Amino acid sequence: MTSFEIKPESVIADEQSLRKLFSETHELAVQKQQGALDAHAQAFIRRSPFICIGTQNLVGQADVSPRGDPVGFVKILDKHTLAIPDRPGNNRLDSLVNILENPRVGLLFIIPGFDDTLRVNGHGSLVTDPDVLEGMTVNGRSPKLAIVVKVDEVFLHCAKAFRRAQLWNPEHFQNRSDMPSLIKMILDQSSGAPSDATAQRKLDDDLEDDYKRTLY
Repeated sequence: MTSFEIKPESVIADEQSLRKLFSETHELAVQKQQGALDAHAQAFIRRSPFICIGTQNLVGQADVSPRGDPVGFVKILDKHTLAIPDRPGNNRLDSLVNILENPRVGLLFIIPGFDDTLRVNGHGSLVTDPDVLEGMTVNGRSPKLAIVVKVDEVFLHCAKAFRRAQLWNPEHFQNRSDMPSLIKMILDQSSGAPSDATAQRKLDDDLEDDYKRTLY
């Protein structure tokens, strides 16, 4: 694959040039932005089992991390404050370290079967307060900490992206077996996957066992 080079003349470098490409923002798109979690936003959050959290470090390097749990796992502390349990992961701690350096976070709440989403932007803190962690226990295991988000803005996002993607349409579901297993891809990218199919299958089974043991 040849290296791709961006043509300098095609680069949009300022907001004025950007906005010339688009029509005026619809009035409702401006008015829908809220500074607190109203009844609709709270109801959406209580139904959501999955979010994506976007963070940046001090120099602006960005990261997006998926977080999932039983429905309503994000705790609404008040109309300006949310708490997200931090479950066991790979211990890279990318999102958590970023929040220590730069507290600004963006959240996208997703509900299976819903094409519309909820976006929340705010400032995050890492908290070990037992009062915050209370009620976050699953399978007898409590999180070590929670990400507490002070809400700056919240708004509902339209369904166009999910409808374009046909995300919930079973006819568009792809066969996972068309790609290698997760552990094989990671080994291919690092130390190298075993050539023996039996050895690879053992690694795949070990990963599934690890999921069962360390999900919480």
